[in-house]
Amino acid sequence: MRITSVDAFALRFEPPRGADLASARASGSSVLSAETDSYGDYYIHRGEWTSIYSNRFETTVVRIETDGGVVGWGEAQSPVSPRTSRTIVEDLLRPVLIGADPFDVEALWQRGFGAMRERGHPTGFYVDALGGVDVALLDIVGKTVGKPVHKLVGGRFRDKVALYAGLSGTDPEKVAAQAREHVGYGYRALKLHLRGPRERILKIVAATRAVVGPDVQLMVDVHTTLDVPGAVLLGRGLEEHDVFWLESPVAPEDIKGQSEIARALDMAVCVGEWSRTRFEMREAFERRAGDFYNFDIGRTGITEGKKIASLADTYGIRVTPHIGAGGILSIAASIHFSAAIPNFLIMEHSHGSHAEKMKICSVAPEPVDGAFLLDDRPGIGVEIDEDAVRRYAVA
Repeated sequence: MRITSVDAFALRFEPPRGADLASARASGSSVLSAETDSYGDYYIHRGEWTSIYSNRFETTVVRIETDGGVVGWGEAQSPVSPRTSRTIVEDLLRPVLIGADPFDVEALWQRGFGAMRERGHPTGFYVDALGGVDVALLDIVGKTVGKPVHKLVGGRFRDKVALYAGLSGTDPEKVAAQAREHVGYGYRALKLHLRGPRERILKIVAATRAVVGPDVQLMVDVHTTLDVPGAVLLGRGLEEHDVFWLESPVAPEDIKGQSEIARALDMAVCVGEWSRTRFEMREAFERRAGDFYNFDIGRTGITEGKKIASLADTYGIRVTPHIGAGGILSIAASIHFSAAIPNFLIMEHSHGSHAEKMKICSVAPEPVDGAFLLDDRPGIGVEIDEDAVRRYAVA
């Protein structure tokens, strides 16, 4: 069996009103407020050194076909500029893949990673694109042998993958109402995306805790907007409301600062969504920069994600896969990854945007009572509607 074609599609479509995508401003439920600086379709929260977001749902999907007609799909998570990942797949990774055996999954990852390593591209868009290729190759392997991907990369450690739902907003009563609604859907863990003054964050958390009671886990993600003293001060306030973890408190590069925060707080600290490889994560693990790590399979791929998880396991660290603005293929890949590692804790999920992410497929996993149930569909278990992919693709 040989690879005969490699294509990528940059997708863009409007999120539904009320969806809890990272680009929630377009849906009327901004992560922070309307105080943003716009750059065409993109925006940045004013006064903060934070990520650029899109008003639309954007991602890149990868399609690989073999000489036997087997097609595999993957996703290079691209919340902004999906054309960038598409170009990397088609211009840089396609030549590496054409004519190769798709069963050589790890060998092809190593070959692809090495192709730009010396040029200073060991992370970012390039590795995101490589991760999408990796999932598409595993999808081919699974479909060819008639097995789900989790059976190919470690086996089934669990029959269902527990989820937490992400919520956002600035009004305590409205966020608490969202929390009540999501508990009604069956979620027993909720993450609040909160930025801004400490007093406002604590008011929102207090209102949410009052509504959901003591048996629902709450987590708070502040999107790297704090410094070390501010994170410790906020964390101590969150501990009074029995918050399970504080996520992404300071800049990704500040491993020392993350370590200081983790040591200073009794509550857990969760970091790592920005990292793509075990090489990036090694120092963070060694310095205990966090208690939980939430790297994203839409950025690492499953092959490298498994290596990161194994490295984490040697330090006794649990893994909480990040999804963020990832699409349905990232979700499916993350389910298989989560099933196949011993140190899984819980996986992120955006309940409000799930239906929107299903636009490009006819069959895909759907959550039940705050969890995804494992099944035996071959590959990653998603049936893609290629007409829909082409309909939402941008030139």
